[in-house]
Amino acid sequence: MAVATLWASPSAPGSEDRLALGVPSAVRDWVARLTSDVRAHGLKGRARTQCLLGTEVAVERIEDLWAEVTCPRQETSGWVPLDQLVNPADDGHAGAEHQVVATATAVRDEPGGDVLIPGVTLGTRLRVVGEDYRGWVPVSLPGPQQPGWVPGRDLSAEPLDAGRDEAPATSMIACGLDAVKLAQQMLEIPYLHGGISAYGIDAPGLVWIVYRQLGIDVPRFNEPLAGTGDEVEFDDVLPGDLVFFEHGGDSFLPAIVAERGQADLPEVIFASPVYGKVVIESIKDSELGTITACRRLRSRG
Repeated sequence: MAVATLWASPSAPGSEDRLALGVPSAVRDWVARLTSDVRAHGLKGRARTQCLLGTEVAVERIEDLWAEVTCPRQETSGWVPLDQLVNPADDGHAGAEHQVVATATAVRDEPGGDVLIPGVTLGTRLRVVGEDYRGWVPVSLPGPQQPGWVPGRDLSAEPLDAGRDEAPATSMIACGLDAVKLAQQMLEIPYLHGGISAYGIDAPGLVWIVYRQLGIDVPRFNEPLAGTGDEVEFDDVLPGDLVFFEHGGDSFLPAIVAERGQADLPEVIFASPVYGKVVIESIKDSELGTITACRRLRSRG
């Protein structure tokens, strides 16, 4: 599965969600067919989050054709169709972990061969398990069929554990600027409550996937995200820092600081349920009173 949605219960999906329940799941088409109101509000209480290809989950119980699973990386749980799960491969941790940097790619059964897993999205982590062959790279898959092949250009040039010996100050600055560049690449992606992919994403999901691409794991949800990293004053925020707003009953809607531009107040990038997509805009004077926290995430190293 390229993207699997974790639901609040087996009965949570409606008829309009059937495209998200298949194998493979047609997440792009599912999101495209939902109205902006459903993406922003209609999935609340029904969809909790999503998991990308290769995410390890623990099965807590099985009920009919559904499995209740716990996702340790996101510190949450939910229900998925049973056939969207596979047992992990014995050598699933072998090889250097790289990241998908293309908006989407596909895993094939051989270089240039038939598609095994379509729609593998930005930020997915894949382990390279062999040498490049004419621009194709073998990667470990979570199931029994090994390996899969993806275009080398769609993966990060270096493993995720590279560069850990950088000087902390230099790494901190570079990390913030890189976060802004990655967030800018995601402008216009549709807002999707519970989403973490390039097909649809919510506000904390944007932060989660941007920093995941930098090899930094942060909390998936708003409130714990507002408590991570270091507290900073609003007047001292730098590109890549997080500003949290009180919005629509949520006390900690996160946005990524971009730059100050021509105005005194900085621009921020965030997944907006109001605009229905990822946007960039300057903070308004009227919004200063709604800021509830400012945080600087610690760079790796």
